[in-house]
Amino acid sequence: MTLEAYLDNVRARQSRHRGSGWSDEVDYPIGRVTLPAHVEHWAGERPDRVALVDGPTTMTYRELDDAHRRVAGWLREHGVTKGDRVAVHLGNRHEFVVTFLAVVRLGAVHVPVNPMFSAHEVAHELRDSEARIIVTSSVTEKPARDGAAQVEHECEVVVVDDGSSRMTDGPRVDEDAGEWNALAALNYTGGTTGLPKGCCHSQGDMVYTAASTAQANGLDAHGDFTALCYLPIFWIAGEDLGILLPVVLGGTSVLLSRWNADAVLDAIEEHHVQVMVGTVENYLELMARDDIGSRDLSSLTDPQAVSFVRKMTPEVRASWTAAVPDGGVLREAAYGMTETHTMDTSPYGLHADDMDLRAEPVFCGLPVPGTDIAVVEFGTQTPVPVGETGEIIVRSPSVTSGYWRNEEATRRQLVDGWLHTGDNGRIDDEGFVHYLGRDKEMIKVKGMSVFPAEVEMAVAAHPAVVACAVVAKPDDETGERPVAFVTVTQAVDADRLREFAAERLAAYKVPEIRVIEAMPMTATGKIRKNELGAQG
Repeated sequence: MTLEAYLDNVRARQSRHRGSGWSDEVDYPIGRVTLPAHVEHWAGERPDRVALVDGPTTMTYRELDDAHRRVAGWLREHGVTKGDRVAVHLGNRHEFVVTFLAVVRLGAVHVPVNPMFSAHEVAHELRDSEARIIVTSSVTEKPARDGAAQVEHECEVVVVDDGSSRMTDGPRVDEDAGEWNALAALNYTGGTTGLPKGCCHSQGDMVYTAASTAQANGLDAHGDFTALCYLPIFWIAGEDLGILLPVVLGGTSVLLSRWNADAVLDAIEEHHVQVMVGTVENYLELMARDDIGSRDLSSLTDPQAVSFVRKMTPEVRASWTAAVPDGGVLREAAYGMTETHTMDTSPYGLHADDMDLRAEPVFCGLPVPGTDIAVVEFGTQTPVPVGETGEIIVRSPSVTSGYWRNEEATRRQLVDGWLHTGDNGRIDDEGFVHYLGRDKEMIKVKGMSVFPAEVEMAVAAHPAVVACAVVAKPDDETGERPVAFVTVTQAVDADRLREFAAERLAAYKVPEIRVIEAMPMTATGKIRKNELGAQG
C-alpha cells in the first residue's frame, strides 16, 4: 500500500469520530498574517482588551501594539536587521512577549534561551545561533554575561529590568518586515542527551499551530479566550499556550513565573481562565487543598495535564471531577515535539467512559486540522498495517524546515515533507494515535518489544507509586530486561510492586523494581532516563 492510500484509509477511520462541524481546512481567525499583524488587528478591534497579565502589570492590545513597535525601534537602532538572531533569556514575564513580537516585526529571528541555563549552556546556544543580542534580567544577568563572554562573535547583553536599556523608548517601527514563510525562530530541542539543535520555524508555523489547535479544541476568536500559563514560555509548549493562542484568538494570557497553587487559584477566579496546562502533580495538589470546594473554577472549561512524572489515569480524572465538579473534564494535553511546534494531536471530546485513559498508553487522540500522521517501518516510508507498531511520522504546515546549520540531522529526519520522529507508535482500528515511547528507549527481551510507556502505566497504577520510569538493562539470557525506577508515598516492598505489575503485564514485560528517593529531572520537567540507565 502506498503512503497516500494508507492515509486515505486512516482518514476514513478518523472521520467517524470527528464532530459534525469538522473541517480538514484550517480556519485562520483573521487570515494568514504575521503575529504583529494579529496584534495590530486586535488593537484596532479590541483596543482595551487585556492582552497580557504579569503580576501587577497588565497590557491591553493597544499598549502591546505600541510597546512592541518601540522595542523593535530600539533593536533596529542597536543594529538588528532582517535575519539577525536575538536571544531572549527571560522567564514568564511581559518583556519576553514584547521582545518576541518586536524581533519578528523586524524580520529578525527569535532565539528563546532557558533562563535556568548555566553560562556554558547559554554559550552553546549563543554560539550556535550567532545571536547579536541577548535580552536578560537582573536575576539571570550573570550566566548571560558569562555565556556571551565565551562566544567568538560580539553579543550585546541587555538587562531589561534595571532601567538602563529603556527598550520601550525606541522610535516606533510601523512597517512589518516579517514574512509568513521566512525563518522567525530557532527553538532549541531540550533532549536528555547530546547538545540541543535549533529547529527552524516560521511565523506561518506559529500561526498554523495556534489556529489548528484552537479549531481542534473548540476555541474561536469570538469567545472570551483566557489562558493561564506557568509552563515556561521559552519552551515551545509554553509559547503555544502563553503567547500564540492568545494573540491569534485576540484573547488574554495570564503569565505566572512558576507553579504556585495559591496564585493559580486566584488567577483562575480573577481572570476567568478557560484553559490551563499543568502536570498531574499540579492538579493533585489543588485537589488536596481544604479550600478547593469553595473556589470558583467554573470558567475553567478545558483543564489539561501532562504526564511527565505522575500519570493521568481515570482515578485522577474522577478525583478532579469530585473535587471541582464545575471545573471541566481533566485530560491529557497533546502529542508533539519541538520539531512540529508541539500540538499535532488532541484527545479533546474523546473522554466518554474514560476511553482516552483506558486505551493502550499513551492515547493521543486525532490529528489536528491540516496535519497527517502515519506509522511506518523504521528507516522507510512504508506504512505498517493499521494496528501494528512502527515509527510515527508527521506532515503538517508547522513541521520544521530543518535544523539550523545541521544538514546531516535535517536529511536524517526530514524526508519528502515528513518528519521522522523516532517515536514508536501505532494507529488503531478507529484511527486514534497512540504514543509508545522513543525508539531508542524500546526494550528487546528475547527479541520481543517492550514499550516503557506500557510498563510505566502498569506500575504507576499502584496507589503507593508516585512516579515510574522504565529503562533497559543488559541481560545475558534475554538480551535486555526492563528496570522500573519508582518513587513512592509510603514504604512498599519492591517484590510486592513486581507482583502487582505481574498481574497486569505479560511475563517478559514485568520489570525489576528499584525504589529511589527522587527522579533526576531536566530543566523542562522531564525525567532523565539516560541517568537512570547509567545506574545499571
